[in-house]
Amino acid sequence: MQTSVRNFLEQNPKLAHFVRFNPDWYRYLSRNPNSVMELEKASKSFYGKTLPQQVDKIGSHIQMASMLLNVADLMKD
Repeated sequence: MQTSVRNFLEQNPKLAHFVRFNPDWYRYLSRNPNSVMELEKASKSFYGKTLPQQVDKIGSHIQMASMLLNVADLMKD
C-alpha cells in the first residue's frame, strides 16, 4: 500500500476501521490507490451514513415515538 493511502487512513480512523473489517479493500487500495472515493462511499453505506439510511432511521424513531404516545394515551383511559 502506498504511503499516501496509509497516511490518509491514519487521518481518517473510521475509514481505517472499515478497511480492517473489510480486508478486500487492502487489495483494492494496493492495486489502485485512486479508489479512495469508492472507499468513502462504501464506508458510508457500511456505517449507515447515506441519505436513504438516515431517512429510514429518522422514520423509525418517529414511528417509535408515535407508538409510545399511543400507549400513553391508552394508559390515561
